[in-house]
Amino acid sequence: MRGGGLLVAGTTSDAGKSVVTAGICRWLVRRGVKVAPFKAQNMSLNSFVTREGAEIGRAQAMQAQAARVEPTALMNPVLLKPGSDRSSQVVLMGKPVGEMSARGYHGGRQEALLGTVTDCLEELRSTYDAVICEGAGSPAEINLRRTDIVNMGIARAARFPVLVVGDIDRGGVFASFFGTTALLSAEDQSLVAGYLVNKFRGDVSLLEPGLDMLYGLTGRRTYGVLPYAHGLGIDEEDGLRVSLRGAVRESVVAPPHGEDVLRVAVCAVPLMSNFTDVDALAAEPGVVVRFVDRAEELADADLVIVPGTRGTVKALAWLRERGLAEALVRRAAEGRPVLGICGGFQVLGERIEDEVESRAGVVDGLGVLPVRIRFDRDKTLARPVGSALGEPVEGYEIHHGVADVRGGEPFLDGCRVGAVWGTHWHGSLESDAFRRRFLVEVARAAGRRFVPAPDTSFGVLREEQLDRLGDLVEEHADTDALWGLIEGGAPAGLPFVPPGAPSVPGDVGAGAPESRGAAPDPAPQSPEGLEMARPEAQGEARKNEGLEIAGSAGSRGQGLESARSAEAAPHGLGQEAEQHVDQEAL
Repeated sequence: MRGGGLLVAGTTSDAGKSVVTAGICRWLVRRGVKVAPFKAQNMSLNSFVTREGAEIGRAQAMQAQAARVEPTALMNPVLLKPGSDRSSQVVLMGKPVGEMSARGYHGGRQEALLGTVTDCLEELRSTYDAVICEGAGSPAEINLRRTDIVNMGIARAARFPVLVVGDIDRGGVFASFFGTTALLSAEDQSLVAGYLVNKFRGDVSLLEPGLDMLYGLTGRRTYGVLPYAHGLGIDEEDGLRVSLRGAVRESVVAPPHGEDVLRVAVCAVPLMSNFTDVDALAAEPGVVVRFVDRAEELADADLVIVPGTRGTVKALAWLRERGLAEALVRRAAEGRPVLGICGGFQVLGERIEDEVESRAGVVDGLGVLPVRIRFDRDKTLARPVGSALGEPVEGYEIHHGVADVRGGEPFLDGCRVGAVWGTHWHGSLESDAFRRRFLVEVARAAGRRFVPAPDTSFGVLREEQLDRLGDLVEEHADTDALWGLIEGGAPAGLPFVPPGAPSVPGDVGAGAPESRGAAPDPAPQSPEGLEMARPEAQGEARKNEGLEIAGSAGSRGQGLESARSAEAAPHGLGQEAEQHVDQEAL
């Protein structure tokens, strides 16, 4: 017997799909339901390695933890990792299969993956009572619906009901709900069961008239209003405001256990990957973490971290352009703490030989660690276990670079010279005893009277966060109605919301005969009692965080760079506008 399911879509990227999916998974598992998360296609530089050595989106690993199951490649069969503005590495079933341009991916490759995606979903459905799917971006991007395999395409293929999440904190949530629905074809609309409001602040009674009007306009109910919750730092896809680290920055940093705080500066390198490595530091009382992109911002830092990146050579050039490279070399010479993780470890070495990622050939590194890096076409994906500083450590590896360590003290798979450490291991700081010992070393080298708290458990904090997500769903959503959707599918006879969009021949997910019927009756009534007309259907689509937005995903990965460069270069923006705006029409 196949399990039921639900697709959590969103009006926009970052509407809260990842955390809502995790919250539903935690709520379900607490009521005894065997549940699994699923995201057909993910675009993220924040990834994770499963125990079988497969690379998947870190958000799906977090959702698996919320469901109390081991993450597998089945839960995220397609992962796109941006490497430039126009191309991404395609990871299929946890293994890289090559780089592909946006046009090439949407020109046919994406549709060819539908079989793999649906097979994975069916395998999960045969094993679990319920599968909670996360969509990507918005389901109503009218340029991409034909090749959609992650939003309405997968919902149509599986006949799953769709719950649309909107972030009311951004404003415009009613227009977003209505517009999202009205841009879908009749067949797709028949699966859109209703809405979920996310991040509401204030008195819900003030929102209710709008929800009633939305029901009158669309014939679809709102299944819950989740309040804005501070400190919900859960691994999402990209963006510097998410994760525990971001949550700590929103709230007051817990007071230090000793006499001093410890200041950590993280270089916001381009195409930053796995920035969640610093979450465990931010969870420590008295540790202040910030992201920086200027050399002067390193001056008062007790520890500087150069994080992972999908573009090591590009990150190295960026560090040099901004004077950060010189500041890092100076710190190393002065015996002030620096930690390089994965790509950050690579840039600290003597040289990089790259004919794979950047194809730049041999490039000089910063030379503060006796390491030479050679990029291999095969990617290392591993879950190593070891020890460092006398304490046990676990981590995970995701890299093409092979390190030839030629000196220094051993440190995990890398080395240490003075107060400079380097390793390819992600996640090592989540090992509590090792993290505390490492912070003692940093505090000593920095001359700080900082003492790590003896009882901070990153694993316990993570579980508490996931339980808070489950509480939000349980307390503020109509869970009986949600379970009805998961078990029974979308309600019959959901009204059509014009103008809609036509079914394009070859739409992904449109193969099931029952999915190709006419728009259901009756048409919804407006608040004034005027029946909405049902014109001939007009255009359909979706956005799925696919490759044509690789540039925007890459920009998010660049951290603070894009905002400040925009401020500094108004003439460049004007030239850009001249190239892409119809000036005569204006």
